[in-house]
Amino acid sequence: MLSSPMKKKKRDKSVGYTSPYSSPYSSPYHSPSGGVRRTASLRRHVRHIRHHVFPLVSAISGCLLLIIVLYSLLGRSQPPLRHHDHLSLLRFHASSAERGVREVQLNNDETPPFRVPESGGSSGPHLWSTTKSEHFFGCSNAGDKFLSNAVNIAAADVKTLPNRYLLIAASGGLNQQRTGITDAVVAAYILNATLVVPKLDHTSFWKDSSNFGEIFDEDWFISFLSNDVKIIKELPSKGGKPMSVYTMRVPRKCNVKCYLNRVVPVLNKKHAVQLTKFDYRLSNKLESDLQKLRCRTNYHALKFTDTINEMGRKLVERMKMKSKNFIALHLRFEPDMLAFSGCYFGGGEKERNELGAIRKRWKTLHAADPDKVRKRGRCPLTPEEVGLMLRGLGFGSDVHLYVASGEVYRGEETLAPLKALFPNFHTKETIASKEELKPFSSFSSRMAALDYIVCDESGVFVTNNNGNMAKILAGRRRYFGHKPTIRPSAKKLYKLFVNRYNMTWEEFASRVRTSQIGSMGEPNEIREGKGEFHENPTACICGTSNTKSKVDVPMSQIEHNDGSRISKEDDTSKDSGYDTNKDSGYATGYTTDDEQYWSEMDYVETGNKSLENGTSARLQDLKSHLPELLELFSD
Repeated sequence: MLSSPMKKKKRDKSVGYTSPYSSPYSSPYHSPSGGVRRTASLRRHVRHIRHHVFPLVSAISGCLLLIIVLYSLLGRSQPPLRHHDHLSLLRFHASSAERGVREVQLNNDETPPFRVPESGGSSGPHLWSTTKSEHFFGCSNAGDKFLSNAVNIAAADVKTLPNRYLLIAASGGLNQQRTGITDAVVAAYILNATLVVPKLDHTSFWKDSSNFGEIFDEDWFISFLSNDVKIIKELPSKGGKPMSVYTMRVPRKCNVKCYLNRVVPVLNKKHAVQLTKFDYRLSNKLESDLQKLRCRTNYHALKFTDTINEMGRKLVERMKMKSKNFIALHLRFEPDMLAFSGCYFGGGEKERNELGAIRKRWKTLHAADPDKVRKRGRCPLTPEEVGLMLRGLGFGSDVHLYVASGEVYRGEETLAPLKALFPNFHTKETIASKEELKPFSSFSSRMAALDYIVCDESGVFVTNNNGNMAKILAGRRRYFGHKPTIRPSAKKLYKLFVNRYNMTWEEFASRVRTSQIGSMGEPNEIREGKGEFHENPTACICGTSNTKSKVDVPMSQIEHNDGSRISKEDDTSKDSGYDTNKDSGYATGYTTDDEQYWSEMDYVETGNKSLENGTSARLQDLKSHLPELLELFSD
């Protein structure tokens, strides 16, 4: 009997712990005898919360605080390198509250607006002229001791030795060939040889079949230089048979002694010598009289044919009808150019694949680091960056812009930001009909000649690289009155374009103007002897007594493009070598140094394409082939 109560008690205890929360009535919180148990359970729950939940909440709060701090710091940091992204087109929002101001913003909504004014802000007459340019003038007459200065004597006939004939094979595009022709005249003078009218390049990238006389006035060239060098159209026959020609090549930058030692012995033995790949084969540094002969050849003897000159003059007149002053931009943003440069412009994997495929054409080119190349100032500016630079310098949206270029990479998509900044956008294709351009459109050099004329006659010339066309035109514009020539200081501008979203427009524009000091075509901005002579022809630029700079020996007269003589009081800046007289033709000439990298990279004119459309052996191979690779970009 004693066991029954114990069993019942044990059974009750067992029941109570088997499922304490199986029903509300079995819960300790509802049990009439569960007060003590309820207090103990509450204490256990509090301890559980204190030891497990509170640390979890604290950890979450700490993470949130850290995220907030990082977000605030990143918000103040420098934005991504959007200067590369020329493919992210600008959105312009006219603000009614701010007259003359447009909000320029990339398509990324997280980027703060970068406000660019429609007006240049500092626009004025000073933008279309250079300081004290009236005190300088071109002077290329021979000095008193130069044989061609003799009176009433065919000096070239006197000094030219019989049975010495020099032929040259020019290389590259129009402007690279122009430097070769100019240097060939000087080389013939050094060698006392008769020069045969130069043979132009028909086999390189441009595939232009034009001969010398189809681009330049051949008779004028021969007659103008008759007192300097004897020039003939064809090599004479010998015994009724064509003379045999010995072919050779001289080193680049070959000086006078080099020509005398290397070529004269061959001329004495072979009598007729052809120098191949004749570009940059004459030293940049020569005595003053030889440099002046270079200038007489480049700026006066070489003039385009009447057909080219007439069409070029029409284009200039049509631009000037739109605006007395206009900017000519040598954009230089063709796919081949971009691929060769090794730069990256923000087009993502598609751009890398497209330009990478083109770059593979040159097997000797090593892999390039796009960021390093850009930091060194060796990348052309994008059309958008060119537009921002011009606006920063003070040119407003009302300025008319003539663009000389081949086929721009990705066409209209790439040009859109530049057109938005400068709506008055023109090319030879937009101001001339297809019928008018038909005689030229199949010949890249003739099309390049038209752009050359318009760029030379522009109020301001802007170049986007430092290739041959840029140098030749920069030098010519110095020679004929120091007309403004803007060469972007890409190395300095690089930092500005990276950081432009972290500054006001006023600060950006101020820094652009500061960066461009020394690259605007001002007199004496380039030291004498620095850079290519074709770009900086200091020996051929004289100054009046009012100038503090080094003044060349003043010439009482200088030769005009039509062969007449004008006194130095006649301002050469008023006559850049173009005559409104149809029969006068077009005389060329004028030049400046940036990076040697660009020395032979210039205008790729596609002719009939419109603008819209690491071993030591390997390094040696690259060095040996680089001149030929660079030839592609000469014009």
